[in-house]
Amino acid sequence: MTDTLTEPAERTARLPSHFGWIYAALMVTMLLSALDQTIVSTALPTIVGELDGLSHMAWVTTAYILAATVGMPVYGKLGDLVGRRRLFLAALAVFVAGSGLAGFAQDMPQLIAYRALQGLGGGGLMIMSQAIIADLVPVRQRAKFMGPMGAVFGLAAVAGPLLGGWITDNADWRWAFWINLPLGVAALAISAAAIRLPRKQVKIKFDYLGTVLMAVAVTGLILVCTWGGTEYEWTSPTILWLGAVTLVSAVLFGVVERRAAEPLIPLRMLKNPVFSIATLIGMIAIGLGMFAVVSYMPTYLQMVYGYSATESGLLLIPMVAGMMLTATASGALVSKLGRYKGFVIAGMAIMPVGIWLMSTLDPSSSVVLLCAYIALLGAGMGLVMQNLVLAVQNAFPQSEVGTATSSNNFFREIGATVGVAVVGAIFTDRLTDGLAGVGTDFGGAGAESITPAIVRSLPDALRGQVIDAYADALLPIFLGLVPVILVGTVLALFLPNQKLRDDAEHTPAH
Repeated sequence: MTDTLTEPAERTARLPSHFGWIYAALMVTMLLSALDQTIVSTALPTIVGELDGLSHMAWVTTAYILAATVGMPVYGKLGDLVGRRRLFLAALAVFVAGSGLAGFAQDMPQLIAYRALQGLGGGGLMIMSQAIIADLVPVRQRAKFMGPMGAVFGLAAVAGPLLGGWITDNADWRWAFWINLPLGVAALAISAAAIRLPRKQVKIKFDYLGTVLMAVAVTGLILVCTWGGTEYEWTSPTILWLGAVTLVSAVLFGVVERRAAEPLIPLRMLKNPVFSIATLIGMIAIGLGMFAVVSYMPTYLQMVYGYSATESGLLLIPMVAGMMLTATASGALVSKLGRYKGFVIAGMAIMPVGIWLMSTLDPSSSVVLLCAYIALLGAGMGLVMQNLVLAVQNAFPQSEVGTATSSNNFFREIGATVGVAVVGAIFTDRLTDGLAGVGTDFGGAGAESITPAIVRSLPDALRGQVIDAYADALLPIFLGLVPVILVGTVLALFLPNQKLRDDAEHTPAH
């Protein structure tokens, strides 16, 4: 089917008869793009061993995240300027092509390049899926569809490592990429046939200089967060130079955006209280809430409780269940009531309680209790994530919904990157000090080489000391996060409670 060239003069709230197929395709593409941020994590030891690329291991993940983050605002802006249908199909095609090529990679440089190609497509899928929903569904009805889409991110964070590990153990790591092909092609076929949106025939003045400066700033920031304290010391010349380049590029980006005819991320959006407050809450709640837990709780479960990698991933399912339950239920209620603020406040009140309860755990705590606390945290996040996106979309006209959505997601991704890096740096430093107090010989392995299997093989007394070191390194960090999350709770009180528009301010496709 071809794009509709003009918008109908009369808008309607009626959804297209084939909307179920469209929604299923959008959910699949969101899941695939989110999964590929984490699916390779458990397969990496096998991948680097086969491709002989230990020194480039981090880039397999970093290349995807970097390309996706840089691509988000570009897709959002171009979608507003030229229409979203063809951009979405192009992003899906790029993602599928990158997935296929990654599975055929013969060395690490090839794999990293193909992962970057995947990321360029994946970043577009994350943004365009949410923006297309905004095109097809009026604001008042949109919440009940956005809730499940938000829960997809939590599901992917847990399912990615599990699926990658299972594929590596039972098939071949290359299928971690090839699994995207049948689902991606099916979503592409359905989307091409069913999605019909306006194509805007206007001459655009794209913000090329702003895009370059944004890419440089994001690249520098992600490299600082990825390399700092691991590949290089935080005070090393490499990290300091990268920090300086990041800062200068960010400042120049701000100057360029003030003067650009069609700025990539319009700075005037920051003056909108809904956008600025919702974005700050997202950076705090998601960056320091969900990702801190998802990134380090599996390690805690393996080292302290002795679970396998697969079992530690499965024990995060309560968080996903909590997210899906509250995201779906709140979405239906927001659509019915036409208000979102109360749900965001409730979620931001629950999250610090969940984080605080997790900080009260100790190695003797029941794993059932730990799962209950994780579920509580997930329930709080489910009330927050997509309701913030909905609030941002509701605060801007339909002509800017892509830019607003992508900018909100962009800053949230930046917050997550920085948050995980900060938590990781503190955790590593505390753990190093804790293990140094225990000793340096763990069954013949040094502190940097200790694994869950080694911990399980240690004598009871030494094993207890190592377990205590891990608990003492991570759990107090959760307590330190509580006041940070509470800042987000306070911000939620000031989030404007704009009533969701009852008009069908969207372009229907029938």
